[in-house]
Amino acid sequence: MPTEPVDPDIDLHVPAQRRELARTHGGVLAVIALGGGLGGLARYGVGLLVPGPWGTLLVNVVGGALIGVLMVLITERWRAHPLARPFLGVGVLGGFTTFSTHTDDFRRLLAPGGVPVAFGYLVLTLVAAVAATALAVAVTRRAVA
Repeated sequence: MPTEPVDPDIDLHVPAQRRELARTHGGVLAVIALGGGLGGLARYGVGLLVPGPWGTLLVNVVGGALIGVLMVLITERWRAHPLARPFLGVGVLGGFTTFSTHTDDFRRLLAPGGVPVAFGYLVLTLVAAVAATALAVAVTRRAVA
């Protein structure tokens, strides 16, 4: 009787299943990690050029637009390598965009007298990022049609 939970589909105590899991998922995890590092560095660079909440707003809006372009190109237009989406979408753009910093910026803007700006920033970031994604999808679809 095992003392720890066992996945009914994968038993990591079986060497062949452990090797198969590493073979099929190891590359995905590696490209996500590499892409996340690159995206994080790009975000840091933007933060140096445009510090504070407005730099965070910029990366979230630009990142949203880029994810819209990427998803159209690799899901509707091109036959992309299986690691392209994890590397570029989850890794690079996931590392570039930052809703955790957005939340921290919002918290800082909540200082006395800053509540209207804080809520404006909160709504503007969410609306602008989603709108940028939708607009980028529409423009990209039209451009590649």
